Amino acid sequence: MKTFKEFAVPTLILFLICAVAATLLALTNDVTAPKIQELASQTELAARKKVLADAEEFVQQDRITLDGKEYECFKGVKGDQTSGYVFTTVVKGYGGDIKVMTGVDAQGRVSGVEILEISETAGLGMNAKKPDFLNQFIGKTFEIFVSKDKPGENSVDALTGATISSRAVTSAVNNALRLYEAATNQVQLLNGQGGEQ
Repeated sequence: MKTFKEFAVPTLILFLICAVAATLLALTNDVTAPKIQELASQTELAARKKVLADAEEFVQQDRITLDGKEYECFKGVKGDQTSGYVFTTVVKGYGGDIKVMTGVDAQGRVSGVEILEISETAGLGMNAKKPDFLNQFIGKTFEIFVSKDKPGENSVDALTGATISSRAVTSAVNNALRLYEAATNQVQLLNGQGGEQ
């Protein structure tokens, strides 16, 4: 039969190992978390510049609510002129959530689309990240449709074998266009341009 000491010593050693490991993990997190956050901010800024290339800088606006969800809104400015807005929307795809950043110019047209996160099927839905697919959105206005045949004036050609992914990205872009309408309406109301006519 084992004595109390034979039980206590291994337990104490295991406890000390766990405490040291937890402390080291906490210190590592304290050191790396700000760097990870800074890298994420730089990545998002680069994506904003890509989807709204005319803007020289981006100003974060008040959050906008659409269908019960809140969204971040960045206004792109060049000098004292508004170049457009950038929105990040998330929709459900075939393999999970798809996070899409969309730039909308001052005339309400899509200026660029960037996929930030996607986990669709390789060789099918993952093709949504390709410029050939994303560039179809440029210049289009609300509401954009998905076409399986030939895309029309305000539709995009579906990815072969990935209609669900195509519709998901299109839905994310349409949501951004709806957010643009909400953002510009708020600006007009703040500037006293709303009301009866």
